[in-house]
Amino acid sequence: MRNPIIVALDLPDAAAAIRLAERLTPVVGAFKIGKELFTAAGPEIVRRFRAAGAPVFLDLKFHDIPSTVAKAVETATRLDVQMITIHASGGRTMMAAAEKAAQETAKSLGHPAPLVLGVTVLTSMDASDLVEIGLTAPPVAQVERLAKLAIQAGLRGLVCSPQELSALRKILPAETQLVTPGIRPHDSEKGDQKRTLTPKEAITAGASWLVIGRPITGAADPRAAAEKILASL
Repeated sequence: MRNPIIVALDLPDAAAAIRLAERLTPVVGAFKIGKELFTAAGPEIVRRFRAAGAPVFLDLKFHDIPSTVAKAVETATRLDVQMITIHASGGRTMMAAAEKAAQETAKSLGHPAPLVLGVTVLTSMDASDLVEIGLTAPPVAQVERLAKLAIQAGLRGLVCSPQELSALRKILPAETQLVTPGIRPHDSEKGDQKRTLTPKEAITAGASWLVIGRPITGAADPRAAAEKILASL
């Protein structure tokens, strides 16, 4: 069985991230490099992970005009990452441009295209947060709307909260990859995540991948924490 755990390396220091990854590589499926680490260490941190054979989820959530996002995705694809995030709220044209850039660039390089993931509604947001920005639909309705648009634009995967997994599995093609942050084991605090499930609950609901940060990276023994989560699945 493929290991579905993606560890979120939300750290400001490249050396610390590499040390942690070296401990976790045998027991996790991939590593997420987000805005904090990428801003601190730049593309070189991605190159170092890929040179070591570690799959990389580049979580920069591109959101801009279609041509700018397409160029950003092209550059990320040249780093040989396995997953890239864009905001689905950027619209159909932007998402289609991103997927086209990933496919064409990967083909020119002779390697598989990265999975371009549409981010629906951030797991830190609930209904009251959506109302504040002028969206009166409940989170699940907004997620479904953006998910359908993403599939129409040609995306093969989405990022969604655990609580929307079951609903999305009913309306999306079976092959759609669902990447799920907001994963919290029973003995972990939610932090700033508002729509969460345990790892086992999320997999049962239809998650393809679980993005887990602090419950692993903040543990006294990160490897033991990852092994415990994997065993729970």
